Amino acid sequence: MTDDAREKAMLVGYLQSARDALVWKLDGLDERQVRLPMTRTGTNLLGIVKHVASTEYGYFGEVFGRDGGIAMPWLDEGSEDNADMWATADESRDAVISLYLAVQSFSNVTIQQLSLDAPGVVPWWPDERRDVTLRQIITHMLNETARHAGHADILRELIDGSAGMRSSNSNLPDHDEDWWAHYRERLQAIADGFGA
Repeated sequence: MTDDAREKAMLVGYLQSARDALVWKLDGLDERQVRLPMTRTGTNLLGIVKHVASTEYGYFGEVFGRDGGIAMPWLDEGSEDNADMWATADESRDAVISLYLAVQSFSNVTIQQLSLDAPGVVPWWPDERRDVTLRQIITHMLNETARHAGHADILRELIDGSAGMRSSNSNLPDHDEDWWAHYRERLQAIADGFGA
């Protein structure tokens, strides 16, 4: 295996891990729960997955002059603001997940077929930064996906208390609810010590 092939495999491995963590955040939730607007700006689990799918499709498609034939009408000119950040009543949880998996497959083909130094152009970035390589875009998309998986971590914990990177490993100390309640109380007391 060449150095480039090893580097590409490493980058794709990390990207896939972030993708999997994001999708796992929907496991076991119903259609209502995945749509719940959990912040002032309406951030919701299904919307995050739809957004990441839309973003990834642009970065591994348009940037490299590739089209996977995946329709995303919410990105068309004249679409409602923020339309990629929530699912309509007609867009089921399974449909959004299927969309994301189709985008991942398309992206993986792009990554497989191009070298890490393959040139691309990001038309929505400032002129001085538009010229990129596949390496930069994989890194950028890894960062984007991990960032949104972190958002999903918090939303999921607020919905039903589930936490962690995957169902088999929470990455948290194994304590009961009483321990966590005392832990939160301690942190609250420290914060309160600094005033309102």
